[in-house]
Amino acid sequence: MEECKRCLLREAAEDDVWRAVRDRVERIPTGERADDALYQSRLDACRSCDFLLSGVCMKCGCYVEFRAAYRRMKCPNPADRKW
Repeated sequence: MEECKRCLLREAAEDDVWRAVRDRVERIPTGERADDALYQSRLDACRSCDFLLSGVCMKCGCYVEFRAAYRRMKCPNPADRKW
């Protein structure tokens, strides 16, 4: 994996890692999943965050594409929530 500070996992990771995360996102029940517009706005906010490193949020250690997909989840930075 190339070092890409403000990249999402789909842009920085090996295909098998990205596929595994994408598959897990697709298995989230529809009622629990963020709609496409909300999901994209969350990912856009993550891209501008200093805590994003190669698709991982350094505040919580999660893959941002997975966390952002859950409607009930929030940005893990309580001092400066991006979403």
